[in-house]
Amino acid sequence: MADLKERLLPPKPASAANLREVTFRPPVSGRQPFQGIDVLGLKKRGQGLRSWIRVDTSGNSQVIEVDKFTMMRRCDLPARDLRLLDPLFVYPSTILGREKAIVVNLEQIRCIITADEVLLLNSLDSYVLQYVVELQRRLQAAGAGDVWQPEGELSRRRGSRNLENMFGTPSPDYLPFEFRALEVALEAACTFLDSQAAELEIEAYPLLDELTSKISTLNLERVRRLKSRLVALTRRVQKVRDEIEQLMDDDGDMAEMYLTEKKRRMELSCYGDQSLLGYRSTDGALSVSAPVSPVSSPPESRRLEKSLSIARSRHESMRSSESGAETQSIEELEMLLEAYFVVIDSTLNKLTSLKEYIDDTEDFINIQLDNVRNQLIQFELLLTTATFVVAIFGVVAGIFGMNFEIPMFNQPDAFKWVLIITGVTGAVIFFAFLWFFKYRRLMPL
Repeated sequence: MADLKERLLPPKPASAANLREVTFRPPVSGRQPFQGIDVLGLKKRGQGLRSWIRVDTSGNSQVIEVDKFTMMRRCDLPARDLRLLDPLFVYPSTILGREKAIVVNLEQIRCIITADEVLLLNSLDSYVLQYVVELQRRLQAAGAGDVWQPEGELSRRRGSRNLENMFGTPSPDYLPFEFRALEVALEAACTFLDSQAAELEIEAYPLLDELTSKISTLNLERVRRLKSRLVALTRRVQKVRDEIEQLMDDDGDMAEMYLTEKKRRMELSCYGDQSLLGYRSTDGALSVSAPVSPVSSPPESRRLEKSLSIARSRHESMRSSESGAETQSIEELEMLLEAYFVVIDSTLNKLTSLKEYIDDTEDFINIQLDNVRNQLIQFELLLTTATFVVAIFGVVAGIFGMNFEIPMFNQPDAFKWVLIITGVTGAVIFFAFLWFFKYRRLMPL
């Protein structure tokens, strides 16, 4: 991992002369060079370069520095799609199928997938490096340059693969390059979200059990923070799940993401047009050089009808092959998305179960607090009743403390009988209140 990190780090800036020499060096493959940087042109455009990690179909990776407009022209993408990959902005998870590329924004994985390469924003994040390593391993192990096969060859290989699976022999999955790159991105995003959900579960359950045994301000604050993290993570997982489900429900979007098939159709159409032009030119040359004979030389209308019939048959064959390939691509991509939809749905179920456990804990705590509150109310009711009974003694003492004389003051046992009668009366009143509370079921007695 350390070697890969050093290899994927952006190269050190060279002098202006060296950069100019590298920039104007003629490319071998005929494509626009990415390694050179034109500093003068950069200053004129006023746009900064951004470091990208490029992984081709053979699994080879390199760090390139490309400006925004060059990337837009190379991948045929609008500016708003590149803005989704900007690390300075926080956008929800998105998978967009375009004419020549697939824009993927899944958590830390922000990349552009084409039929020939994967362009990933360069980052020192461990998940980005793991994505590059895993993609290289799969491409180099399976020989991704020859992964996709035509329909007949693919059906033959699938039949042999089913036989191999019956005997327990592992066989590679014949998927186009863009689907392999998308699969690794989905796997990285689902793994990252599942690991975050697992960490949250490990932290949550002991904390909630501690809260049920001891309700304190510190535990309540920790649970509040835990619930905030849970809500944020659930929202992210739900967005990835909705994005996969939306792709699975739209056959047009899935067919749009079959970039290898689009490239093959374009090449076939170009070859067909060239062969048709060659036929016409050859036909014209023969008509000029051939001797004029009413028997051997076909008329001009016959030649035109022949060329049109050839073009029509080629067009119909291309349309039939396109429809078959589109159905096949939809099935392959739908199976791929369905597998990771199950994974992300399982992660969402974990978070939902954790949220239900938190809600149950909150309900249990509320029940405990309500029970304590009811006990306090019952104690207060008993205390109020006892206070009322004691107040009777105060009333009797107030009456006998007045400044007037009655014959009962002269009796030696009068004070004792007053206390006895007042106590019995207070006890009768207190037990009468208790019977009333029990009769009305205001407290358990």
